[in-house]
Amino acid sequence: MKRHTAREKALQALFQIDVGGIEPHEAVANVIEEETDPFMEMLVFGVVEHQKEIDDLLRQHLEKWTLERVANVDRSILRMAVFEMKYMDDIPLSVSMDEAIELAKVFGDEKSSRFINGVLAKIKETLS
Repeated sequence: MKRHTAREKALQALFQIDVGGIEPHEAVANVIEEETDPFMEMLVFGVVEHQKEIDDLLRQHLEKWTLERVANVDRSILRMAVFEMKYMDDIPLSVSMDEAIELAKVFGDEKSSRFINGVLAKIKETLS
């Protein structure tokens, strides 16, 4: 599975976990068509494992928003991107940002990609 596709599947699983309260293993099983992908699993389980730290970082960089008010899909995209940016040293920050913006264009509304870009740009400054 290509990494872009793995990110799409991870986003779908994270959305199920966030909105439906589904267990991570079940959410992963729901989105895979064949065999599972190690990168996708790393994203899903990494976000779940580090969600408190990720959410704390997001809250510090959201202006005039609470994390709970952010659209569910945007919140899942942000969490996944921040996990990549903070915990996956082999992926350049700009790649994680670009992928998140592309996911927002497909799965979010017309303002999602700009919103996600703005939040992630602020986080990138603190991680660089």
